[in-house]
Amino acid sequence: MPAPRSLADDLRSRDDATLAELLAGRPDLAAPVPGDTASLAARASTRVSAQRAVDRLSTPQLQVLEALVALSGSTADPVALPALVRACSAPRARVLPHVRHLHTLALAWGPDAALRPVRAAADVLGPTPAGLGATLREAHGTRSPARIRDLVEDLGLAGTGDPVGDLDAVAALLADPARLAELLADAPPASRELLDRLTWGPPTGAVPGADRAIRTAEAGSPLEWLLARGLLAAAGPGHVVLPREVAVALRGGAVLARLDDEPPALARTRHSPHVDGAAAGQAAEAVRLVEALLTAWSAAPPPVLRAGGLGVRELKRLGDRLEVDADQAAFWAELARAAGLVADDGEADAAWAPTPASDDWLDLPVPQRWAELAGAWLRTSRVPGLVGEKDARGSARTALSDDLDRTAAAPVRRMVLEALASLDPGEATSETALLDRVRWQAPRRVGALAPRLVAWTLREGAWLGALGLGAVAEHGRALLDQPPADVAEVLRRLLPEPVEQVLLQADLTAIAPGPLVHPVAAELALAADVDSRGGATVYRFTPSSVRRVMDLGRSADDVLAFLRGASATPVPQALEVLVRDVARRHGRLRVGTASSYLRSDDEAALAEVLAARAAAPLRLRRLAPTVAAAQADPATVLDVLRSMGMAPAVEGDDGDVVVRSPTARRTPPRQVPRPVTGEPPTPSAETVTAVVAGLRSGDSEAVRRAQAEADGTGEPPQLTATDPASALAALRDAAAQGRAVWVGMSDAAGRLTVRQYSPVAVDGGLVTALDATSGQVRTMSVHRISGVAPA
Repeated sequence: MPAPRSLADDLRSRDDATLAELLAGRPDLAAPVPGDTASLAARASTRVSAQRAVDRLSTPQLQVLEALVALSGSTADPVALPALVRACSAPRARVLPHVRHLHTLALAWGPDAALRPVRAAADVLGPTPAGLGATLREAHGTRSPARIRDLVEDLGLAGTGDPVGDLDAVAALLADPARLAELLADAPPASRELLDRLTWGPPTGAVPGADRAIRTAEAGSPLEWLLARGLLAAAGPGHVVLPREVAVALRGGAVLARLDDEPPALARTRHSPHVDGAAAGQAAEAVRLVEALLTAWSAAPPPVLRAGGLGVRELKRLGDRLEVDADQAAFWAELARAAGLVADDGEADAAWAPTPASDDWLDLPVPQRWAELAGAWLRTSRVPGLVGEKDARGSARTALSDDLDRTAAAPVRRMVLEALASLDPGEATSETALLDRVRWQAPRRVGALAPRLVAWTLREGAWLGALGLGAVAEHGRALLDQPPADVAEVLRRLLPEPVEQVLLQADLTAIAPGPLVHPVAAELALAADVDSRGGATVYRFTPSSVRRVMDLGRSADDVLAFLRGASATPVPQALEVLVRDVARRHGRLRVGTASSYLRSDDEAALAEVLAARAAAPLRLRRLAPTVAAAQADPATVLDVLRSMGMAPAVEGDDGDVVVRSPTARRTPPRQVPRPVTGEPPTPSAETVTAVVAGLRSGDSEAVRRAQAEADGTGEPPQLTATDPASALAALRDAAAQGRAVWVGMSDAAGRLTVRQYSPVAVDGGLVTALDATSGQVRTMSVHRISGVAPA
């Protein structure tokens, strides 16, 4: 087959499977669906799309692309595969897979004998690919013809009088390693040292008066010696640049010093057989902490800040409730939100509250709950480690605010876990080695935040229980490539079986010999306080804990019935006495709202309160034998009375005791937050197949139109809307290949016309083209172009 003349020709010649690989590797090309391969090529040639593709390349893939761009130059000249292999300083077998990958992603096109990079890829890489400067023609092109003639004479070349031809002759001389070596044999040592400093980049240096005219006979310094012979060129009044051909020759004909196609080694720092056990225990603790967060915010949802997020005081309050520091508190809050368990309730006085999905989550077994949390952590783009740091405006970032998404967060997490999973079970490695591996896998994508993202991943993975003792656990490995049900099954095998009963002790404690099933754990947490955690959890019954459960409407018989059913041992007499004593005193005093008041059927109990010094701040005044007024709100009165060892109850307007529900607030149904990736979602296999079929259909229609035009029966096609970037790319491609295109244009009145043009030049936002009908040259503004299609 003939060599393709453009990227569109190259794509058109590919089979369906190769086109499907392209669409899967660059999902932005499939949405919206391009009409044909010409439209696909135009979209793939835009800077935005090319940058997304380049940012996903690994280090060796990026190196090969830089070498191809460097050899191709600004004019996108074809490069033969053998020349590219030599430039990469590696055997063909090591270079070829990366060339094929670039070709598959349409970052390069053409046969092996004439490979070309996409122009947009060269723009993305910048002016110094692989540390090389501008070509000699570009570097010396700003010289006047007279100075170019002087340079030719000083190098001993026969001038032609044509500045372009003379510069080509200079480039041929300086790009030849043998002739360059002869020239440098007479160079001062300092001149050679300066060249050595610029050879591997950066290729520019600051020099005052760099653009002055210098002849070899006048050169008095090492720098002037180089400038006079064209080995350095002026890049401006104060800078010099090493021309690309000279740098390549100094590098021995190579562009790369070496091809880094082997990932950095992960040094084994330690090995432990206890990784799975330690991580599984922490996984169960992670589930408990999120459950405690939901319980706390269900009873008292914290307010949403006016600027969004969670206030510093509320974050500290959450940390105190969970018994963790502020960093961990921010992590658990962010994780609960990422898993869709908490959200903004959307009320006028907005608050962070559990979602209806949290109730379903609480009903699941611990392994399944952990699998959902860990999956959300692996996918989320949220970075809790940024909480507390200053933003661009100098304000501290808050948890749950909108300023914590980073597109590199999820890829770095996965790369760190995959690197640890590549080690033997129980083995760990250093943070530095992990950072080197991450940077090798995605040098452009991870950005400057990479060191911190790696450190935060290790810290959060340990908190979550995916890592243990610095190594990835068995269920952490499963998290990478297995569905949540299988991840939960792996963790279930590592956790002890949940128990349904506790052991009640005579010292008013209860021992849970393992993780309790959720209904028992939830009820026990209302009636007792956790005394200690570990392999077994110790709960302690106190008057305040028993009063707490009675505030929810439980009677003494209800509490004792629960304890008898949940205990493998009889209820101790001391515990039964405590429960009945609190029940007997509960509600003897009742606090209601007037200013507020106290009411009691027991006059002696009311008299005891009035006589107590601790009640003085309430400024009580007796209104009747069983009623006293207080100059404080009901909440303050309740706190003071409870601090005195009493068990007051809240009374409603109807005189009945107010019973509070343990679960108070829920948001309306909410969607799980989507990670911020900066890219469209990867299309399914079915979608890719449909897009490829559409491309083939569009190509067939384009061929039919072309044949109709050749027969003289063609009509202008129905142009689909084209964005300005795609239109510019299509017009540049047509100008480079000398092809005609249909162009849809809107005039000042908004009328649309479709005419055939042959683009001559595309500069900025203007297109100069030959009108195929009138034969006149016309200049058009890109913003008036509504569509472009090949003719």
